[in-house]
Amino acid sequence: MFTAIADYARLIRAGWTLSRHDALIPREFAHYLPPILRWFGALSRVGARGRNERPGERLAHAFEKLGPAYVKLGQFMATRPDIIGFQLAEDLGRLQDKMPPFSDAEARREIETAFGKPVDELFASFSEPIAAASIAQAHRATLKSGAVVAVKILRPEIERKAALEFRAFGRAASLIEGILSAAARMEPVKFVETLKAAAAIELDLRLEAGAASEMAENLKNFEGVRIPEIIWPLTARRVLTVEWIDGTPLGDIAAIEARGVNRQEMAKLVIGVFLTQALHHGFFHADMHQGNLIVDKEGRLALIDFGIMGRLEEDTRRTFAEIIYGFISRNYRRTAEVHFEAGYVPSGHSVEAFAQALRAVGEPLYGRNAANVDMSRVLQQLFDVTDLFDMHLRPELVLLQRTMVTVEGVARMLDPEINMWEAATPAVKTYLNIAIGPQAQAQKLRRATEKAIDIAPRLPDYVEQIAKAAEQINDARADGASHIGTSLSQSKAQRAGRGGAALWFAGFAALAVAAILLFR
Repeated sequence: MFTAIADYARLIRAGWTLSRHDALIPREFAHYLPPILRWFGALSRVGARGRNERPGERLAHAFEKLGPAYVKLGQFMATRPDIIGFQLAEDLGRLQDKMPPFSDAEARREIETAFGKPVDELFASFSEPIAAASIAQAHRATLKSGAVVAVKILRPEIERKAALEFRAFGRAASLIEGILSAAARMEPVKFVETLKAAAAIELDLRLEAGAASEMAENLKNFEGVRIPEIIWPLTARRVLTVEWIDGTPLGDIAAIEARGVNRQEMAKLVIGVFLTQALHHGFFHADMHQGNLIVDKEGRLALIDFGIMGRLEEDTRRTFAEIIYGFISRNYRRTAEVHFEAGYVPSGHSVEAFAQALRAVGEPLYGRNAANVDMSRVLQQLFDVTDLFDMHLRPELVLLQRTMVTVEGVARMLDPEINMWEAATPAVKTYLNIAIGPQAQAQKLRRATEKAIDIAPRLPDYVEQIAKAAEQINDARADGASHIGTSLSQSKAQRAGRGGAALWFAGFAALAVAAILLFR
């Protein structure tokens, strides 16, 4: 009970802050509500600030005031324009992950606590904060060896504060899902759970270090891409030390042009490296905005800040690739079938009707560059389709969707004329050749053969069990025993069928695999 009271107290505090920014029941939307809520909204706006701003701008300012957990909530909300509208999503998309820095003394204390030594014994130099975000802040430092590094330190007590706020978010989401049936399709509880899981990784910098290390291994052969090296002896749960990368932020277009960087090729590289991460490895940087992308002195694209990462299972990756390639190749029927096979669309709907809806989305995009496509209209049409065909939010795809929108924005910033389909085609086709091409089918056949061969030696046991069961059936006299015999005979017949099929398949598959090995 005390937990619930504390959660509602936090929600009330948040409601008060929102009302002070006219973001609780914004005046622009009040006319959609019942009279009593319109009256409450008018009362809540008395003395509110920011009256000359749009609702999304006011909401962003309120979230910044409320702190780190709300900043993350706003950033995730920006990925769901189907729920909150395009203008509001765009305004929240500009939500700054910048906060006032905590003191240098606190930063030094965190380092000493983590490693048991004063800062001066660990570093030759240690700067004041150079950047402060909602979760952590960064310092530039020099090791005793002379190497320059970046040191990231979590905010004091951020874990406890975030846990309390996310618990309140979860309670609010459950309440909303229970009261508003229209909200159930958007899965608010799962949405909060996804947000909480992503934040949990950000709150343990050892996990971020592990993510960066894995990413470096995955992309070691990707030409033109660089991942900073982790300084493991100076990395702990609340402190992360990485190689310092000198370069030009990708968002500084004037500096990029002054350096002579080919913006068109860099845009393609951004798209290619994202799709390679997501499809080929199932592990991707889920915060690829221009602030986390740097062009180093050698012209390579450096990725930094691995606090938000996404993972995709093999089936999801294959589905994602087939959907993209279906649009690229204009095979809307196959694209629709993939949605049904993955369970994204309930089986009661028509594949043909869904393919027709996808055609209406895809055809206007074909052959057109980014400058000639109104993505807000395209997204609105896609969301209309998801509503029409009862498609629910896929929590595992939230980070993927968010990153895709971000990557597209970066690419369009670099090259407004980019053709997104053409830029995506190489990575998608390469993955599909690996995932569903001849070699992939041969590997599946090999695995199936190994399983069949593993079952084959147990066939005599199956036959013996069937014989024993037959004797039990013959000895059965009572009705109850007769019933048992029937059940046993069915069970044995099933076992015999499985055993016979396994033996037949083992021989056939062995021949097929031998042929593949001989003639490939």
